Amino acid sequence: MKGQQRLVNHATLPLADAHFKKGEYAEAEALYSAFICQCDCATSVGTAPGSKCSPEDLATAYNNRGQIKYFRVDFYEAMDDYTSAIQAQPNFEVPYYNRGLILYRLGCFDEALKDFKKVLDLNPGFQDAVLSLKQTILDKEEKQRRNY
Repeated sequence: MKGQQRLVNHATLPLADAHFKKGEYAEAEALYSAFICQCDCATSVGTAPGSKCSPEDLATAYNNRGQIKYFRVDFYEAMDDYTSAIQAQPNFEVPYYNRGLILYRLGCFDEALKDFKKVLDLNPGFQDAVLSLKQTILDKEEKQRRNY
């Protein structure tokens, strides 16, 4: 029985996603956290193939949990989750975009620019990132003009 606790419950992520889509954020966050914990435990104990999380699923769980934290205006916690999503799957452009939005809102324009540029390196057709990059450049220039 103990060995079964180490296995990743692959139904957890779709259930979390369903709650997320319904706006049931407390339930979704708890399930995303459980899924992330299951993934971490499975990785650390070296469980059998097929019982571990895919990098894509882990990155999605971190990104979506970050979104919930963003909605609560827990920006720094959300950025931690977006960064974890990026570490799990470096070619996943969405958490770069989400982290860039927070950095922009915090006035960290240089860091936001890096994230938006990374999004466009990964997905040149990401139109929201194109617009966010342009706005960040404009706001950075405006801030520099005001400071001189």
